[in-house]
Amino acid sequence: MPLEPRPRRSHSGRKLALIAPLVLVLAGCSSVPGFGYKKGLSSVNDTSLSLWQGAWITAAIVGVFTAGLILWASVFHRKKNEEFPRQTQYHIPIEVAYTIIPFVIVAVLFAFTARDESRITNKSPIGVMHDISVNGQQWSWQFTYPEAGPNATITGTPDQWPVLYLPQGERVRLTLTSSDVDHGFWIPAFMIQMQNLPGVTNHLEFTANKLGDYPGRCNILCGRDHSRMQFTVRVVTPAQYHDYITSLKASQS
Repeated sequence: MPLEPRPRRSHSGRKLALIAPLVLVLAGCSSVPGFGYKKGLSSVNDTSLSLWQGAWITAAIVGVFTAGLILWASVFHRKKNEEFPRQTQYHIPIEVAYTIIPFVIVAVLFAFTARDESRITNKSPIGVMHDISVNGQQWSWQFTYPEAGPNATITGTPDQWPVLYLPQGERVRLTLTSSDVDHGFWIPAFMIQMQNLPGVTNHLEFTANKLGDYPGRCNILCGRDHSRMQFTVRVVTPAQYHDYITSLKASQS
């Protein structure tokens, strides 16, 4: 007895099979992840985290849409017979869409990036509570605290990484310079990266909000021991920071 042919799944059923897993994944997301970064660690995080999240979400949407088009073509337009498929020379709406949509995505990301960059690099008109000089040199860092005197400088080595002390919740201005070649002052957890350039002085103002130790490093290839050009950021209470500055003053006398 011949078997009855299995009924073919409708196009709507196939669509549901493709879309359902994506819907379930999105439904399980109760909040937007930080994609490697955390909220509230510094004032820079508070400014740039939403941009970082938005860029990843945009990339995910574009990736899912592109994967969907590939699956659509492979599932619904695979070869069914030897008949040559109908050829379409032009499709003006689609051509206009894939020209305009990428331009809009790039323009929006650029606008938000320029806005957040301006906020991060903006100098406070009323000054800051603490000034610290950060000098890069092959292959370590020098941290100078003018509050403790002009010579209150901590100099590290590739084997002995220096510690940069920051007071919790108080705005700090970093003055960034270089003694030799280009260096990159990078505190990953704080979403901070700014260049130390020879002959150029850069400034960065921010507030560290959570106590703890955070790794820092140079992220511009600067020579033989570039990989060892690291430091530690130590966020302490304002009282502990005052004690540290006092100890530096005492060491200068």
